[in-house]
Amino acid sequence: MLADGYTKLKHTLTRLGILPISLWVILLVVNLTVLILPLGSIFFFRIYENQLIRETETELIAQSVFIAEIFKRELRQSLGDKADAYGLELKKKRPYKKRRLRRRKKKTSRYTPLAPQLDLAIGPIFPPRPDGMVPQIPPDETATKAGIALVGLLLEAQRTTLAGIRVLDFNGAVIAGSNETGLSLAHMTEVARGLAGHYKSVIRQRISDEPPPSITSISRGTGIRLFTVYPIISNDRLWGAVYLSRTPRSILKHMFAEKYKVMLAGLFILLATLFIVFITSWTIARPIYRLIERTKNIAAGDRRALEEFRVPGTKEMALLTRSFADTARSLQERSSYIRNFASHVSHELKTPLTSIRGAAELLDEHFDEMTQKERRRFLGNILDDSDRLKHLVSRLLELAQADSFTPSAEKCDLRLALQEVQDKAGTKEFAITIEPQGHFLIKMSAEIVEMILCNMVENARKHGATKVSFKLSQEGEQVRLSICDDGNGISKANSTKIFDPFFTTRRGQGGTGIGLAIVRSLLENHHGSIVLEKSAKGACFALHFQHFEGQSSERHSL
Repeated sequence: MLADGYTKLKHTLTRLGILPISLWVILLVVNLTVLILPLGSIFFFRIYENQLIRETETELIAQSVFIAEIFKRELRQSLGDKADAYGLELKKKRPYKKRRLRRRKKKTSRYTPLAPQLDLAIGPIFPPRPDGMVPQIPPDETATKAGIALVGLLLEAQRTTLAGIRVLDFNGAVIAGSNETGLSLAHMTEVARGLAGHYKSVIRQRISDEPPPSITSISRGTGIRLFTVYPIISNDRLWGAVYLSRTPRSILKHMFAEKYKVMLAGLFILLATLFIVFITSWTIARPIYRLIERTKNIAAGDRRALEEFRVPGTKEMALLTRSFADTARSLQERSSYIRNFASHVSHELKTPLTSIRGAAELLDEHFDEMTQKERRRFLGNILDDSDRLKHLVSRLLELAQADSFTPSAEKCDLRLALQEVQDKAGTKEFAITIEPQGHFLIKMSAEIVEMILCNMVENARKHGATKVSFKLSQEGEQVRLSICDDGNGISKANSTKIFDPFFTTRRGQGGTGIGLAIVRSLLENHHGSIVLEKSAKGACFALHFQHFEGQSSERHSL
């Protein structure tokens, strides 16, 4: 079932022109894959690094919430009943009804999650954090006492979280932290936003005390630091803010920690590269090597190497192998033709040459002993064989020209050509008839048509014909000419040999056996054909010419 489905899919893709795959498609896919791999790696690093930053911000948010809750507990214990009036009242905008409904829904909600806001790809990176300033308003005493109570706890937590921790009063002064206690941070962008009652996080440039290694240049995370400001709010009053900072984990360190996953990704990239190499080799290199091997086999005389490849790989390679196989077969056929042609020519030339040489030797040795009549007989034999050689050489030249003839773009009216042959060769003793009337334009010059028709008429005359009939008809894109005579006919045994060069049953009467071979070569060079058809008497041939698509009323003469 699976094999049948694969076969049907393959046939469908072949009909749609998708299979075999084109060479340019293979090269495009390979180049795009090579391009995507580094781009994909860069994209992967950016996504991975941004994820590390978001994880760091999430951790800072969680720490800020716990610190804020602990700080509020300390303040409530210190303030007692004064807690409701402590701090700064947050400014409120007059809400619309819809906003009021939304706020009511939020108040009734059990959870108030705070999602990370930073995005390394599109977010701004601020300059390094400025130093704290002397506050214009002294830090709040109640907040300072609560901060002193938390300092030990914060410093102990910092040893594990590695985050910079500062707790600010409602004016932005540091009241708890590892340093900058008593200084104001209200002039910073993120702190000002936090003192307005909104959570704010920013990315700032980080100036390290030690120069980073060069390999860390691929990561932006080693030169930045995250700052978050979480407002401490109680009953819509600002009690302070938690200001945390931390450098996100370096992507290289994180990758080392996740080294097995990184190795898996590297293995995937390696397999993808090997797959590209395999596809390129299988579709391009492998067929080329097979083609080289085929050329060696053909040179060694292996005829099985003339077959086409079963799996060419690409369209271009399929065309190349098909063209190579056609060319090899054509060369093989031409080689066989030349070999047979040379054998026939040597045989045909050898007979009259042997006769001429024998007569010349007899005349040379016995000239004085011969009578006048004998001398004339031997000299007549020499002249007859010389004429035969001359005629044979002329026919060989005609055959060579027919084999190597290049068709032109000329056209002619076949019926007018038949009438021309009828006027030249037709006599009372040798009648030529033509039917039907009309014009039949073919793609062939008048001179070539005349050569073909004269060979056919002469062939019929030499085989005892007294009448030849020409019948014309239209068959699709071809014009069919039927030539029938009332001569001696062709036996069944000889019907398969009549188009072979030098085959003749009239060798004693000077026949060369080249006439029909010339006709076939001329027709095939013009995309035509000639076949022997069955006939009750004489011989009947069917010639097909390529029809010329033009106006049938146009007349073309020889």
